[in-house]
Amino acid sequence: MIALAAFRLAAYVRSHRVFQALLLTLALLAIVHGSRAPRGAEATVLVDGAVLLVPVLAWAARSLLDTEPDRQREMSAVQVGGRGKEVVAGLLAAFAACAVFAALGLVWALLLGISGSPPPGLLLAGLILYAISALTGTALGALTSRAVLPSPAVSIMALLLGFLAMLLLSATSLYWLTVPLIPWMKAANSGELLGAFSTLAWISLAWCLIGLTAYGWLRRRS
Repeated sequence: MIALAAFRLAAYVRSHRVFQALLLTLALLAIVHGSRAPRGAEATVLVDGAVLLVPVLAWAARSLLDTEPDRQREMSAVQVGGRGKEVVAGLLAAFAACAVFAALGLVWALLLGISGSPPPGLLLAGLILYAISALTGTALGALTSRAVLPSPAVSIMALLLGFLAMLLLSATSLYWLTVPLIPWMKAANSGELLGAFSTLAWISLAWCLIGLTAYGWLRRRS
């Protein structure tokens, strides 16, 4: 299973699809961190970057999962001993790719987005938040991949609309029904990020788990 995940990562790089997500990531980071934020705004910089990276990470996950042809995916399931292991291998590869891009975003924010060093507690929170961003991108990208939505047009629209729906829903009192992107940003802007971190993190992880479980259920025969 690990070998299959590594194979898919290598195929993603060899196909040059990786450069699509890389260029999008670099362009987004250049815009978001075009100038250093003043001291005291470290939380806002870290959270805004993590939130805005989600659709790019979803694109990367979707693109990686779509790299392998359908017939090859079926052969992979046979070789690793079942559909479940093949699905998990794909998710591991997608998360690894998203984690690399999220790490790039975090390093860029720390080096070029802020004026001072964040406190250790905030730095740890930022690290976890970028990991959650990578997991969110993996779930959204998987749910809009070709194995679930065969039409490329429908897939792309579902990814974009899914992210917009996530933003809109998280701006309401029902934010707990999705990854609370807006509450993350509000908590950072109000200086309450560390106080609200535990609650928001558990809500985010629960949504990601539900999303990944739904993907596995949808893939049980495809």
